[in-house]
Amino acid sequence: MSVIIFGIFVVMILVVLGQKFPNLQPYRWLVAIPVLAVVLLFSMVKIVPPGHVGILILFGKIHGSVDEGLHLVNPLVSMELMNVRTQEVFEHAEAPSREGLNIVLEVSCLYHLNPGDAVRVYRQIGPQYREIVVKTQFRSAIRGVTVGHDAKDLYTSSREMVANEIYEGLVSDLSKRGIEVENILLRRIQLPASVVEAINSKLAAEQEAQRMRFVLAKEEQEAERKRIEAQGIQNFQRIVSQGLSEQILRWKGIEATSRLSESPNSKVVIIGGKDGLPLIFNVGEEVKSLKKD
Repeated sequence: MSVIIFGIFVVMILVVLGQKFPNLQPYRWLVAIPVLAVVLLFSMVKIVPPGHVGILILFGKIHGSVDEGLHLVNPLVSMELMNVRTQEVFEHAEAPSREGLNIVLEVSCLYHLNPGDAVRVYRQIGPQYREIVVKTQFRSAIRGVTVGHDAKDLYTSSREMVANEIYEGLVSDLSKRGIEVENILLRRIQLPASVVEAINSKLAAEQEAQRMRFVLAKEEQEAERKRIEAQGIQNFQRIVSQGLSEQILRWKGIEATSRLSESPNSKVVIIGGKDGLPLIFNVGEEVKSLKKD
């Protein structure tokens, strides 16, 4: 529309110049007609950049939409661009937990406008749909989810579950308005310092209890091993004692005396007793007393 106004302004200037300069009057339309043609051509060309949808408006009424690229339209039509690329909304929110504690969350929402719903969104919400709908619904979904969970759940293993619940609550609201939610990214959760300390203490106590259960199980296994070893020694001794007799012991003594007599070392072997076996004297303590004297 502004191009057309500019063309009309140029034609008016040429008409005025033709009246002031009669010599140029025969040539004024030769200049005005090409100028009007160029202005009309430029006003008919609409270019939609990548990742956008053009909304065509004529005298305050929407006349459809055009995709990205070059288009020839009514020269009186104006065009508004709607972004259909993936966009991010970042929220630094303070939300209450089930216990009433204020929790600080940093959450990102990835979303995009459905191209087929661009006309409806422009008519019902306008080009500021991000501020009017997406952010407000996002904040409401965050608070609606955190109030149903304990602070420790948000701090530990339930983070992914909380992100999924925010996603499900946001999808149901925004999909009705032509906006598709792609993902919810739960970046950071900050709890009060006293709560964090209590949670860490509890986790440390649980880890210590698990370690003690492991130690006790290990000690029980060691005690069982020793019991089995002692039982084996006892069984061995019982079997050996049952197999020994006086004749076997006497035979072993004779064999020992024979090997001792065949040894090349200097020795004195005293044979005595009713069995004819070597005499063994326990002289250890007596020798020590003699050396002291």
